[in-house]
Amino acid sequence: MKGPKVKPTVLYDVPGPRARRRNLVWSLLFLMGLAVVVWWVVTSLADKNQLEWSKWAPFFTDARVWETYILPALKNTVIAAALAMVIALPLGALLGILRLSDHRAVRVVAGTVVEFFRAIPVLILMLFANAAYSEFTDISPDTRPLYAVVTGLVLYNASVLAEVVRAGILALPAGQTDAAQAIGMRKGQTMTYVLLPQSVTAMLPALVSQLVVIVKDTALGGAMLGFSELLASVRPMSANYGANTIACFTVVAVIFVALNFALTTFASWLERRLRRGKKSTGAVVGVEAVEDLATPGEHPDTR
Repeated sequence: MKGPKVKPTVLYDVPGPRARRRNLVWSLLFLMGLAVVVWWVVTSLADKNQLEWSKWAPFFTDARVWETYILPALKNTVIAAALAMVIALPLGALLGILRLSDHRAVRVVAGTVVEFFRAIPVLILMLFANAAYSEFTDISPDTRPLYAVVTGLVLYNASVLAEVVRAGILALPAGQTDAAQAIGMRKGQTMTYVLLPQSVTAMLPALVSQLVVIVKDTALGGAMLGFSELLASVRPMSANYGANTIACFTVVAVIFVALNFALTTFASWLERRLRRGKKSTGAVVGVEAVEDLATPGEHPDTR
């Protein structure tokens, strides 16, 4: 008696009985190893009294921990990330477009800027910006860390986003540019009305990934510049609530996950909407309309 037919695929070889048994064994071994690691972590935390309810209770019973530490720090994190996104996105798009310029001098300058700032760690950019603001400006020391964090994030992420934009535009078929030129569009018009709108959907996952990086990298300002962001709130919280460091880090990590999940969810919704819009905006033009476009001002019946 023949067994059930397996639908062939060109992407991979369908595993046979031995391969399925081997995959099952490896999966069970992995789950067992993961269970051992989880057990060891939980046991270690319990031995150090980090799982006691007294260390977690303030986040559920004391509103002051949120009003004094978490919410102000969350506000600073969102402000820094939002400012960096708003500035880095158009700046990165501009640099990416300039790297595709027909003028060699423009391409060289834009390429040098992108490669230079992309090669420097974002933390060093923040430290340099903080020192520059301290030396050459009269910005208040209270707000200087915010300026330094935003500057470092913008310089680094704009350079990375420039490469994303450039790659997204180059990934489009050459026929798009040829068609735009055939109807008389200039290069600026081709870029604005043809290439950029089509490449946005393809670039969106990479753009969102970089925006998530911006949110997470705000923590570098708290570590080195004294910026009062979300991660920096762990130390004073832990000091005032019984050395509950693990609980504080866990709550902060959950908030970061929620922020980035909201960002990626919005981006996924926007991507689906853009794709549906592209599929549903096709218009049917009649013969008479085409003739009117071909000879503006003259009706086909009067010729």
